[in-house]
Amino acid sequence: MGNQNNSLYQLALQKFKKSFWGVLSFWFIIAVGLISIFTYAIAPDNSKNANQMHLSIHSKPPGFKVTILNLPSQQNLPQHILEKLFFGKNNNDTEIPISSYAVEKDNLTYTTYSSDGLIGLKKTIPLSSFPKGVNHYITEKQFVFGTDKYGRDLLSRVLVGARISFFIGFVAVFISLIIGIFLGCLAGYYGDKIDAVIMWFINITWAIPTLLLVIAITLALGKGFWQVFIAVGLTMWVEVARVVRGQIISTKELQYVTAAKALGFTDFRIITKHILPNIMAPIIVISAANFAAAILIESGLSFLGIGAQPPMTSWGAMIKDHYNYIVLGKPYLALIPGLCIMSLVMAFMLIGNTLRDALDVKH
Repeated sequence: MGNQNNSLYQLALQKFKKSFWGVLSFWFIIAVGLISIFTYAIAPDNSKNANQMHLSIHSKPPGFKVTILNLPSQQNLPQHILEKLFFGKNNNDTEIPISSYAVEKDNLTYTTYSSDGLIGLKKTIPLSSFPKGVNHYITEKQFVFGTDKYGRDLLSRVLVGARISFFIGFVAVFISLIIGIFLGCLAGYYGDKIDAVIMWFINITWAIPTLLLVIAITLALGKGFWQVFIAVGLTMWVEVARVVRGQIISTKELQYVTAAKALGFTDFRIITKHILPNIMAPIIVISAANFAAAILIESGLSFLGIGAQPPMTSWGAMIKDHYNYIVLGKPYLALIPGLCIMSLVMAFMLIGNTLRDALDVKH
């Protein structure tokens, strides 16, 4: 039976490779995953949560350039390189957008940036504040996606926001698989009263609107990063349980299961070693769909203000902060994170459809 399964999965893999959209979606998801892991290594603003604010350059268009004066802090604490790589830099320095500067004797005189044709404030600071020389602390910065309403780099916020939107899919699907497969196996394999009780619980959970249930669980666990992940996962196990139950009911009467029972194998071994490996195809397909659903649910929660809390960012929270800019002439502030959500969800749906066709033994 194992050799047959291997050959079927090899055929499925060949079918999958022939699908242009499936392969494209697969590599797109891999790319987003790598960006999510190493986001602070590639983000222009590598401070924690890309939260470096410059209110004087808020809501600037894509491609905006400005000269930045970096005032070094005297309280920079040592930070481990791995912490800086995966969680961002503890940036205590002060970044000031300036329009001009000049070195006069032992002082640096600069004019702060001001938009709308206004003249900024003129300030002076001693050169002794720059231990590595003035030129080391003055750079020209370009904001590829522009800046948000707080003057933060929009590209960096999008990259950091990808981490929440992407990893919530993994955590939610992992939780839903554990609960759904466990309850589905119990209901489908043993039937009778156990099946009746579990199906009653499934139907009750199914009857509650998903978003309402997530909101209730989130409020019970509290607002926060991991609470949202757990809440979404606890609402997505129902579909998995129903699929697993149905597959086991139709599989447990087959000859290889009957033979395993006759050989005296335990129920646990029969389920884990013989039944589950043969019903993984629909589970894989529904997991891909649940990835997409989890991303949309998290975006909805963040838009409602009960998802990831500031200064942590997510794509849904970015849309919430800037949706009113759509009618104020700067729609890109909300459209860019919206397009990111749409593209990632579409990738998971396309790969789910491709897997469904590839794993269908009738074709």
